[in-house]
Amino acid sequence: MPTKTTRHFIRPGTRVALFALVAGLVLAFPARQSAHDIPGDVTIQAFVKPEGQQLRLLVRVPLEALSDMAFPTYGPGYLDFETARRRDQFTDAAMVWMGQEVQIFENGTRLSNPTITAIKISLPSNRAFESYETALEHVQGPLLRASTQIVWQQAVLDVLFDYRIQSDRSEFSIRPSLERMGLRVVTVLRFLPPGGAERAFELHGDPGLVRLDPRWHQAALRFVVMGFEHILDGTDHLLFLACLIIPFRRIRALAVIVTAFTIAHSFTLIASAYNLAPDALWFPPLVETLIATSIVYMALENIVGAKIRRRWAITFIFGLVHGFGFSFALRETLQFAGAHLLTSLLAFNIGVELGQLLVLVLLVPALNVLFRYVVAERMGIILLSVLVAHTGWHWLTERWGVLSQFPITWAAFSRAMFTGAMGWLILLMLLAGIVWVGFKVLQPASPRVGDEVAAD
Repeated sequence: MPTKTTRHFIRPGTRVALFALVAGLVLAFPARQSAHDIPGDVTIQAFVKPEGQQLRLLVRVPLEALSDMAFPTYGPGYLDFETARRRDQFTDAAMVWMGQEVQIFENGTRLSNPTITAIKISLPSNRAFESYETALEHVQGPLLRASTQIVWQQAVLDVLFDYRIQSDRSEFSIRPSLERMGLRVVTVLRFLPPGGAERAFELHGDPGLVRLDPRWHQAALRFVVMGFEHILDGTDHLLFLACLIIPFRRIRALAVIVTAFTIAHSFTLIASAYNLAPDALWFPPLVETLIATSIVYMALENIVGAKIRRRWAITFIFGLVHGFGFSFALRETLQFAGAHLLTSLLAFNIGVELGQLLVLVLLVPALNVLFRYVVAERMGIILLSVLVAHTGWHWLTERWGVLSQFPITWAAFSRAMFTGAMGWLILLMLLAGIVWVGFKVLQPASPRVGDEVAAD
């Protein structure tokens, strides 16, 4: 057991000296925490232009997005240009964060790492990247003077990368791989094909492989997949489709109803893609509220007893509304259509129909088994429809709460809906549907769902 004489004590004077030493080390080597913080929102601007046997990539990125690079500073955090240039820190950072990360493909083959032709630090107020020509002239122009005082987190880095290519007429695609630069990264990319119109992309996070000038079959395949995934991910569209299937499980009856829904939503989807739909801020909440209304209405109609003769007309009217809902999901993805907008829209509709067909194939046999062995058909229709109506009602109240925050006047509504051809066409189709429904109502009533044999 250690005795009192063998213990080590720190004298008061030694403690003071030790404290002074630690404080001196902290002051001599200040923490560079700001250089390692990941910024929240990062916007990157880029141009891609193939010219002859060279592809040029112009990039502007906030300097603070290069979060693991410690750039030399002086004073209250001003960037030390001369020291950073002498150490090639800007070049090293650009190559590590962009040159080695950005993947560009020519005819499916990845291009080798580029060379940095020009690089410079710019002020955040510089507007050279509004066009390719001004950006190219700026990045190749004179550097900022070393006496310029700019806090390093506010500076932007402009870089010109050059890649060797076989031909500027090749098929080019890109995967930015810049999502590590911030918590939310948006890449505004503009592609300038030789002899063609500029194509603009707004890419969020990691968009995967982006074809800069897709062929029609490439665009079509992408949109078929998106349409298929959208109908399976869209809970409200699935519930509406379920409302159509629950009472009518015969193929002939479903074929007419689903075809009416398809034609209607295709009409408004294509018209919206060509900017014929209202662009008012309250229009998307209105459409979402009407979609919830369509689910509640269809479910209630199933409860009281739906009639086949007028179900397809009502489905057609609600299909117009659902088409607008599909168009909202396509707003950010139409940029991947290239020059094949109509082809992509038709392909998206094909994907939606394939998704609907899958739902029919799975749901119809399941319902037949349920109504045969578990619960009587009429009672089963009512129970399932009540559940759907309950869900739709919650959506309706929530979406109405959002819609009611917009001050919609009749003047604003009529101006948004009927200043173009779209509103009048929709109105005519709605009136035609109402007239047709009224005509059918006056005819002798057809048997209700519960009186028909479900199997076919």
